[in-house]
Formats: sequence, structure tokens, C-alpha cells
Amino acid sequence: MIDDDPIALTKRWLERAVIGLNMCPFAKAVYARQQVRFVLSDATTPEALLETLATELEFLRDADPQVTDTTLLIHPQVLADFLDYNDFLETADDAVEALALEGIIQIASFHPCYQFAGTAPDDIGNYSNRAPFPTLHLLREDSVTRAVDVFPDADAIIDRNIATLKALGHDGWGRLIGDET
Repeated sequence: MIDDDPIALTKRWLERAVIGLNMCPFAKAVYARQQVRFVLSDATTPEALLETLATELEFLRDADPQVTDTTLLIHPQVLADFLDYNDFLETADDAVEALALEGIIQIASFHPCYQFAGTAPDDIGNYSNRAPFPTLHLLREDSVTRAVDVFPDADAIIDRNIATLKALGHDGWGRLIGDET
């Protein structure tokens, strides 16, 4: 059942929100080409998650980009508290540096309680980075650069996303992400 499957729920979020609302105009192509790797971590501690992250960073580094362009590392059993998750992001960036992957792979962050600095917890703009589970998105820098180079105004994406989310509202978001199937 989809409600019990973190990967299925994450795919549904990706399809309905990220791609469906065009929140990331670069996501549709790699998803359609099945170049997104979904990894479900069984880590229950930040230390275990760090080990999984290092493994996935190395995997992505070594993988053929035509086969695996990006990885979503879903970790539902650790860092459920957003502040703990946010603190872990520095550790994640340190892992990128330790593996000499700066400029090669970057990490984007998604969390069910994501909150941008200076916003209220229920600010609809926060939902642009809200996923069903804490998730580390490993991206190839080359892919990001190519995508930004072909997008007319990449800086406008954030503003467009906030406008889209405001128009959708909390109720609309709930209907979009909810399971009506």
C-alpha cells in the first residue's frame, strides 16, 4: 500500500508537487528518463545516515549520468526534528568535502517541517521544500549548471514557486499531496 511505502510517497510528491506544479523545471526530464535513484535509508542515527550518505555520494560520483543523474536519499527514521536535520546539513556538506566532491555533487534539502529562516512554520512558501520524509537530494553540479544555462531566468523559479503555493494554499496543497487514489 502506498501509505506505507516511503519511496512511493516520495515519488507521488515528486510527480504531483515538484513536477506537477513545475516547482523544479529541471526535474521532469530526468524523472521521465528514469535517471532518478530513490534510496530508502534504514538509518536510525545521524552517524548511520552519514555512512549511507557517503556511500550514495560515491555511488553517484561513479555512476554513468545517463543512467543515474541524481539521487533522493530518503531517511524516515532519523532527523525527524527539523532543527536536528538542519544541523546535519553541515555534516552532509562536510562529507561532500571529505570525499573531494565539492564542485561535483551538491546536496539540496527537503523535510516535512522545512522552514526557511525568517518565516512562520505555517508559511506556505516553506512547502516548496517540504517532502513527505526527511530527504537529501544529491545533484550533479554539471547537471545543475546545464539546466540553469538553458532556463531563461532561473532566479525567478523561487518567486514563481511562492506565487504558485500562495494560489494553491494549504487546503490545495493537502488535496494535491493527499491520496485520492
